Amino acid sequence: MKLASVKLEERWDKDLLKLISRGNASGGFMADITFIVDTGCQFSGISGLIDSFTIANRWHATNTGDWSEPLFTTRILSQDGQAVKVSGGFQVLPEGAFRDSQQTDVVIVPPYLPSADLLPANATSLLDWIVARYDQGVTIASVCTGSFVLAETGLLDGRLATTHWFYSKLFKRRYPKVLLEPDRVLTRDKGLICSGSVSAFYYLGLHLIESFGSSHLAAQCSKSLLVDPGKASQSPYAVFNVHKGHGDQEILRAQELIEAHFADAISMKDLAREVGISPRHFIRRFKKATDETPLSYLQQVRIERAKDCLETSLETVNEITQGIGYENSSSFRKLFKEATGLSPSEYRSRFTRGDGAASSGTRDPSACAVLKTWRSRKA
Repeated sequence: MKLASVKLEERWDKDLLKLISRGNASGGFMADITFIVDTGCQFSGISGLIDSFTIANRWHATNTGDWSEPLFTTRILSQDGQAVKVSGGFQVLPEGAFRDSQQTDVVIVPPYLPSADLLPANATSLLDWIVARYDQGVTIASVCTGSFVLAETGLLDGRLATTHWFYSKLFKRRYPKVLLEPDRVLTRDKGLICSGSVSAFYYLGLHLIESFGSSHLAAQCSKSLLVDPGKASQSPYAVFNVHKGHGDQEILRAQELIEAHFADAISMKDLAREVGISPRHFIRRFKKATDETPLSYLQQVRIERAKDCLETSLETVNEITQGIGYENSSSFRKLFKEATGLSPSEYRSRFTRGDGAASSGTRDPSACAVLKTWRSRKA
């Protein structure tokens, strides 16, 4: 379902200049933000953004001494203006129907994670409406998997986008024309803004606060919200998304063998023979079933086990390196950095679980199950 007409990008730029010319006397320029809700959508991104804009309004008024009008106005619209049951089972009463609304500055689309295809029910009218607003020069933004809605319109074809890291492979398969950058927390390309996994809505909010207000206002809000504005990547937070619902029993067996023996020296030829597939066809079938080569799968399993050790134990990086099947800690550090964007020590510092015991020296240094198994094999 591709609905986007040919975009008049010069028109979009001219309409943006009109918006900027509406600036108020106290600095910044007022923005009307429209949120779309539909059955099953996740409401946390909407409520969190509304709170962010409310905080921005208060800081703006405090800075300027002008409490007469807010910098941001927000409204929630549904397809027909009726109450909507969102994720979590509670109802949201919108202010009206989006089909009756043509004037706004920013449209924000929430995620539809409970939906089987990550799209709202009866999406056609919403997609048409989004395209019409974009052609008027309205900024269109998405939270998390709301990017699937934007991509479904065709507006993102040939444009930068991001989405929740867990759904990045599905997104790439479904929308190959989109320039997806799943590591990014936020992307912006010609009036189309995408934010990453759910809590990345804070970065979308800060971006809009800076765009309509100022960098100083955005800094004040980031401190109020305890949001680090410097976070630019989702990579440290991504978990290897293991796909086992492909129906290929031989490849499923190969996956299980890799996961059980990841710390051993695994020969792909031996693995292929173990599951009854010729080495010649094994890699092709494995890639088709899992979207990964066997070697990439092994590396990612090892990285996930290393993360667990870094989060829960005091083992040294060299010990973890050997425990997950690598002999050279330099090679492991390089692979880990490529996968997460952080060094092992940086990762440990950020993701130590519980009360910080792993970094304070009070946690059992042999708590990592991976290394317990490795030591028992050596003994």
